[in-house]
Amino acid sequence: MSIHEECGVLGVFAKEPVNAAAMCCYGLYALQHRGQESCGIVVNDDGVFVSHKDVGLVSGVFSPEVVAAFPKGKLAVAHTRYGTTGSSGRSNCQPIEVNHQKGHMALAHNGNLANASELRSGLELSGAIFHTTSDTETIAYIVTRERLSSPSIEEALSRAMDTLEGAYSLILMSPRKLICARDPHGFRPLCYGITADGTYVAASESCALKAVGADFIRDVEPGEILVFSDEGIASRREHCGKKEKRICVFEYIYFARPDSVIDGQSVHTARVDAGRILARKSPADADIVVGVPDSGLDAALGFSRESGIPYGIGLIKNKYIGRTFIAPGDRINKVKIKLSAVESVVKDKRIVLIDDSIVRGTTSRRIVELLREAGAKEIHMRVSAPPFMFPCFYGTDIDSKDNLIACRHTVPEIARIIGADSLEYFPAEELSVLAGCGGYCSACFEGRYPTNVPSDKRKNRFEQRLSEKNKE
Repeated sequence: MSIHEECGVLGVFAKEPVNAAAMCCYGLYALQHRGQESCGIVVNDDGVFVSHKDVGLVSGVFSPEVVAAFPKGKLAVAHTRYGTTGSSGRSNCQPIEVNHQKGHMALAHNGNLANASELRSGLELSGAIFHTTSDTETIAYIVTRERLSSPSIEEALSRAMDTLEGAYSLILMSPRKLICARDPHGFRPLCYGITADGTYVAASESCALKAVGADFIRDVEPGEILVFSDEGIASRREHCGKKEKRICVFEYIYFARPDSVIDGQSVHTARVDAGRILARKSPADADIVVGVPDSGLDAALGFSRESGIPYGIGLIKNKYIGRTFIAPGDRINKVKIKLSAVESVVKDKRIVLIDDSIVRGTTSRRIVELLREAGAKEIHMRVSAPPFMFPCFYGTDIDSKDNLIACRHTVPEIARIIGADSLEYFPAEELSVLAGCGGYCSACFEGRYPTNVPSDKRKNRFEQRLSEKNKE
């Protein structure tokens, strides 16, 4: 088991037909760090939905020829995925498209429902037939069911939100509208901006807005439904304020790109502050501070500034290798080709090594070995997150304690396992500094869950249930 992120979503609404597929493609490149299993784009060509989805990276799925084959359109929705619920096959690629009695719908979802299993069981008992093992399809079914008795698609979504529990940032496209919604806790980020020609763009992170030339306007508020149509922008707030805000604090520690701003807080600043706090709380006598690329670099810079120990580039990342955290397969072999140590920087040095987290300890051990092989004299590891102690049910793919090293070993034991001379974690009581003044979720560190805990905690619970039925 390893930690994985969930997804990135993006939507486009223009006054006149534009090359929406190209805009989505550029936006997905900027969100590629949020998921590397699959991606998809659906363009609305005057009410006709044209789509392309497949497993793989954006660069592999969307060749210039594929992008050029899309028609122009006023609306589009796009998605890049790592599956927190369900398998990683092509059937689970998003956006999900639905044809129903009142029209068409395409839906992209970032997050994880805490009550997905119960909702899906109820839908199956009422005759629903599922084609994927993703909880996104459950959301699509509920919205569709409500749409059949609602005067508008936004009203249907509002009614659906009464039954959805957990993390969801949604972008939904109908024949005439683009709709954004964020769960009442605001677990996952969602924002929107505008280009010079008046095209609106919504995305998981502000870095994607920059990639398509859009100026940031604001974040979608927890519980808010934003409707983009020819009549303008309408904000529905009936779900706002129903729950306490609980943005996932790991967005600031690892998930988001450092050039993004989430709920008013700079991700880069949050990580630099994490390094400063580590330097004050867990100092080390060393010659150089080295960050693990990429999400450990900002915290390493903060540690260096606070401690006065020089910052050095002691590890080089192969830019053509994806994030091992979220890449499927053998993570050990990927670490070997992803990182290399700079011998001239680390040889005979006492090093403070900064990384964003330790899950199983496997990757950390290999990084320490790389530095030892390059001649490092001492390695004092500092982690810019507290120890992972509990499962997460909101989009971070930790579904059990079984392989969390911090659940089985003390900090000194973990240091010995990974080969470090010393090890210290970020103090949980300081997490509020990273998330700014807003509320945050730290359930994976502290075990306090903002929602009910799912009755079925398995990641692939839908797929496994289907397999069990096929044996009957």
